[in-house]
Amino acid sequence: MDRTESYLTILDATAKIQFNVALILEAKALHAEKSRNWICHHLSTSAYESNSDHIKKTGDIHEQLIAVIEGITKMEAAFAKNLGVLIAEEESTGLDAGGGLGDLLNLGDGFDK
Repeated sequence: MDRTESYLTILDATAKIQFNVALILEAKALHAEKSRNWICHHLSTSAYESNSDHIKKTGDIHEQLIAVIEGITKMEAAFAKNLGVLIAEEESTGLDAGGGLGDLLNLGDGFDK
């Protein structure tokens, strides 16, 4: 397997991972909508003994949502870093002149003709 085929394999795997991440995020969004509806209808001030309990529970929910968003952000940053490494390596080795990833990543040229 030459270098170009290896890059294409890596890009294919990355695309599949991104697709699966999109499916996970879609499921998370559906779950978040259901949770929001439940919270809006069931977690009213009257459900708690004091206002501080209500605020504490609300803070816990927000902390969980922030943790999910931070995890997704870190994962996407890692994907971007890996792709950046591939692109930088491709540019430094000069594979672009030999029909490497430069042709693959420059999709505009292939569809304008």
